[in-house]
Amino acid sequence: MTYAATETEIFPQAGMMNESLVQFAPPAPESLTETDVPESFLCDLALKHVSILSDPTTALVAERMHLPRSLAEELLQRLYREKLIEVRVQAAMGATRYAMLERGWERVKNLLNSCGYTGAAPVSLADYNHMMRLQAVPATRASMETMRAAMRDLVLPDSLLETLGCVVNSRRSMFLTGPPGTGKTSIAERINNALDGVIWIPYAIEIDNQIIRVYDAHNHKSASDVESFGEHDRRWIAIRRPLVVVGGELTLEDADLQWSETARFYEAPFQMKSNGGTLVVDDFGRQRVAPHELLNRWIVPLERRVDYLTLATGKKIEVPFEQLIIFSTNLDEKDLVDEAFLRRMGYRARVEPPTPSVYVEIFKRASFVRGMEATRESLDHILNNYMIEHRQMKACEPRDLLDRITDICLFQNQALEITPKIVDKAWRNYFGASHNFTSVDEPRNLTEHPHADPLQL
Repeated sequence: MTYAATETEIFPQAGMMNESLVQFAPPAPESLTETDVPESFLCDLALKHVSILSDPTTALVAERMHLPRSLAEELLQRLYREKLIEVRVQAAMGATRYAMLERGWERVKNLLNSCGYTGAAPVSLADYNHMMRLQAVPATRASMETMRAAMRDLVLPDSLLETLGCVVNSRRSMFLTGPPGTGKTSIAERINNALDGVIWIPYAIEIDNQIIRVYDAHNHKSASDVESFGEHDRRWIAIRRPLVVVGGELTLEDADLQWSETARFYEAPFQMKSNGGTLVVDDFGRQRVAPHELLNRWIVPLERRVDYLTLATGKKIEVPFEQLIIFSTNLDEKDLVDEAFLRRMGYRARVEPPTPSVYVEIFKRASFVRGMEATRESLDHILNNYMIEHRQMKACEPRDLLDRITDICLFQNQALEITPKIVDKAWRNYFGASHNFTSVDEPRNLTEHPHADPLQL
């Protein structure tokens, strides 16, 4: 198998994407009651938006809150009746201009002390749970062709592709092991490519007048053709099934709601952000949290597909645990987990180092991507180096060697090429061979001034 030369994202066909968008697109609310969020909370959110806009109009508040203009106007009129804002210019629907009153500023100050959120209007926890479970299973089952397409820039045995396909269709977790450099991370990240379609997630969730922010521009990639489906509930955003990767920085606290004292709202934990997609726990066993603590935290969610999160008030809430979880590690699984947990894991696979013929295929593909030609002479020279040094081949090494070959060619201001001479330089730079002086390396000043002190030259 191989570590890919480039990250190739494979997205489903437009027809599949459009079908899922139409099927699950949440309808736009026609009344404040249909939002399933307390009207008082929405009024407070509208007031905060008015306070931060330089020229607040109904249209701008509606845009910021992701609500229909008619509902935004209803909220603003309520604020007007409560003498929190005033009407500056009465105009056509959507163009009415408002301004803050002293009483409104006092209320905003109190609101920001309890909740500083000023984004899109939230959805209810019940609506979020319903939508996540509705969209958890992709519309199309994975096949061997699907897996080959998802892993098309990798060289993998069919037996492993079959196992990965079963993981995708069953949506069960997977324990991926193997020596360092065999491409476990590349495989884990590309599994998500086999999940077709898009899903709808909310920007935020409201619980007891508090906010949990769900949408994260770093982990969530919005679908580009959403607007073509006309009116829908804009409190939800259509995204490609998310891929969330966590590594050594992971702590047990990260698996729960993250409260910000500055922003005064919650950030959804990483496993909640990966709902509907894939969660990769990379280099498992090297996190800041002990492996058994993290696994004990997730034993129930893995089995029941339900997670329990705790608010600062101590209240526990139930959210879906609907994602593929891939644990990737180069450590011995017996040193990380016990047999009871492995039974709940679902699937296990070990990735082995490549054979010489597979290594050559990896090198050829990685060279082609870079616009370089891997000649028979250069490939034989590389294989001979492995044999002389009794070095185990690794799937990541073609990419790494080619990166260094590219660096050398650029430094020497020459065309990108793979020759035995350049390969040897890249080999030394990669595997850390010593650099010794030769006669051609002697400083010219020593030749020109043979009696001079070398330390003064």
